[in-house]
Amino acid sequence: MLLPDSLPLSRKQLRSIGRATARINLWHGSVRSGKTIASLLAFVIAVATAGPSGLIIIAGKTIQTIERNVLEPLQDPALFGPLARHVVHTRGASTAIILGRTVHLIGANDAKAEGRLRGLTAQLAYVDEATLVPEGFWTQLLARLSTPGARLYATTNPDSPRHWLKVGYLDRADKLNLRAWHFRLADNPSLSPEYVANLSAEYVGLWRRRMIDGEWVVAEGAIYGMWDEDEHVVSELPEMRRHWAGIDYGTTNPFSAILLGLGVDGRLYACAEYRHDSRATHRQLTDAQYSEAVRKWLADYRPPGAPDNAPKGVTPEWVFIDPSAASFSTQMWSDGHSNPARASNSVGDGIRSVAAMLAAGRLLVHESCKGLLSEMPGYSWDPKATERGEDAPLKVNDHSCDALRYVVHSTAHEWRHLLTAPPAKEAAA
Repeated sequence: MLLPDSLPLSRKQLRSIGRATARINLWHGSVRSGKTIASLLAFVIAVATAGPSGLIIIAGKTIQTIERNVLEPLQDPALFGPLARHVVHTRGASTAIILGRTVHLIGANDAKAEGRLRGLTAQLAYVDEATLVPEGFWTQLLARLSTPGARLYATTNPDSPRHWLKVGYLDRADKLNLRAWHFRLADNPSLSPEYVANLSAEYVGLWRRRMIDGEWVVAEGAIYGMWDEDEHVVSELPEMRRHWAGIDYGTTNPFSAILLGLGVDGRLYACAEYRHDSRATHRQLTDAQYSEAVRKWLADYRPPGAPDNAPKGVTPEWVFIDPSAASFSTQMWSDGHSNPARASNSVGDGIRSVAAMLAAGRLLVHESCKGLLSEMPGYSWDPKATERGEDAPLKVNDHSCDALRYVVHSTAHEWRHLLTAPPAKEAAA
């Protein structure tokens, strides 16, 4: 099982591979820190030396994440050399062949996943992103590792210090048959300084401490601690290259739409806002009325500072809608709106996207977005969720913040390069 010379391994990686002989072996720490390569090598060595009794399992949030994070790297000759030829999998299938052994793939994205383990007897298991699987699934998987010498291999990025994996296992390592290795970004010898700098620019605040420094830290206080009205609020807008929109739907709660523009200066701007608060106006609107209101808002839009005789109207490339508002999305389609789309609703990732752009000075808000400006300073983590080991914002005065999150994160592939690009003036110099 020879590895290519192009895959340098650090002493920490080699040490973890050689010592991964406990019942529970856990690699945790920052993104791209080398923990996944080390854990996969240790797992494959265990597969190669495993006896014939008991199943071999790879578990993750979904089959798709298992394919992306585990099987595709194992099948990459640049990473695993000749070994890659001995990893066979058909996309979407629930089994794979590794070194001639059948390996069962199990998605564990909810509490029902625990039932998929009932009745199994396993000798080896690998868990990708362990903090994302339900605690009940993890507990049941350990119970199924019942053959002599059975082992579990797992990797994860850090989460809340009150997460069940931290409290129940890492903090009790001295009382369990468990070995754990903590990795930081600097522990990966294969990364270039340029890549490390680029990755570091994408994470700020809570996520920087977790994803770059590899710390298990609590989410507390203001979500956008870098928010500064003097820096982030503007009274004028540059010419825009592109527009998108994000909508957070509400009936009794406020309905908010944010128009996002990509300026010629390489920055994102919350250009305008439509907001209807039924409690304040004592008038609830139907889906059809909201659809018409959004249409009129976009048709009447004129950039701030434009002369009165300048043409009105803007057509966003996509309108990203609250994914829970299925009936409103249907109404928008029926009314012929331009490109309604289901917004990405990964809350943590969406907040991180907004935070990264704010911290880089690449996301600014026009002073006309009154609802958004009123919400940003008070947008905070929910302390009760934090006590449960979860990261969740308080569901209070967050509607325009949600609309902004939808449109910013749903277009991340369009603007991510801006995080490391020089400002327009520097680029032109």
